[in-house]
Amino acid sequence: IMLEQSAKIFVAGHRGLVGSAIWNNLKQRGYTNLTGRTHQELDLLDPMAVKRFFDEEQPEAVVLAAAHVGGILANLHYRADFIYQNLQIQQNVIGESFRHGVRKLLFLGSTCIYPREAPQPMKEEALLTSPLEYTNEPYAIAKIAGLKMCESFNLQYGTNYIAVMPTNLYGPNDNFHLENSHVLPAMMRKIYLAKCLNEGNWEAVRKDIDLRPVEGVNGSCTEQVILEKLAKFGITPEAVTLWGTGTPMREFLWSEEMADASVHVLLNVDFKDICAGKGEEIRNCHINIGTGKEISIREAAEMIIREVGFRGELRWDRSKPDGTLRKLTDVTRLHALGWHHRIEIDEGIHRLYEWYQKGICINHQTV
Repeated sequence: IMLEQSAKIFVAGHRGLVGSAIWNNLKQRGYTNLTGRTHQELDLLDPMAVKRFFDEEQPEAVVLAAAHVGGILANLHYRADFIYQNLQIQQNVIGESFRHGVRKLLFLGSTCIYPREAPQPMKEEALLTSPLEYTNEPYAIAKIAGLKMCESFNLQYGTNYIAVMPTNLYGPNDNFHLENSHVLPAMMRKIYLAKCLNEGNWEAVRKDIDLRPVEGVNGSCTEQVILEKLAKFGITPEAVTLWGTGTPMREFLWSEEMADASVHVLLNVDFKDICAGKGEEIRNCHINIGTGKEISIREAAEMIIREVGFRGELRWDRSKPDGTLRKLTDVTRLHALGWHHRIEIDEGIHRLYEWYQKGICINHQTV
């Protein structure tokens, strides 16, 4: 199904890391009729509000990039929120897309849908072959339900809903919250703050936590209060302490490349292209999006230390969980569909740090 450049496309979650990158990518390709709503403007958990939105806007295509997401800690503590909110968002958006005859839908999941002990690299066929990682099981089950919903609508009603499963993402508009963010931005911010403390650059420390306060502590607090709060997160002038052992391997994909892959799939791939030749039982029609390359958390941390120029020590808190030891995606299917990554991790870390620093400067000029 070809989508003309004038087609109205609803990007749900257009302000997030993934959604904003997809929005920009569509614009760069000449798709100008895009529609998005902030959480304040449209609560995707509210079925009546979502129905009203679809009644009024009548989008031809939908990108479902809105989700309730977080790191290990958040997934562990807020299990009910993760399963309930994600299921609810998917129900509402996919349901209304069907009722309003949306021609093409792209559903974004995550590679945490795969079993904890999945053979590496993880092929799409590994789905539901053994138990999930305990920490993010509720989130993973919601995402599995979403991709099965797309698959099932396609099989029963002939719709064209495609599910893509991106690996660990990082990039512009990332969340740098010290507790709820993903591994790469959290490490970068911790190392950056430790560097500022190490160099006695209190102006930079205050700017940073003014922009992103840490548990109610902002730049106007005393040095003592700031030091105590940052130490709780393993950030001191002498050292940065990160969770676990540093041995888990992770695959990282620059968010703008993930967006490019997603839009490539939205515009060029139909459900029939993926389920061809699967015989009687059609399943696992989702597409992994990644680089097919991995590095250890320790290596990533050391790269960030070099990029940021931190002269202190790197320590590991072995009492904290490591999470899954390996999560490498098999991207054979994606390559066969004509897309390949270009930005390697070292360049990506350089770009992310540049973006992060620029954000602090810009926000401080406007204050």
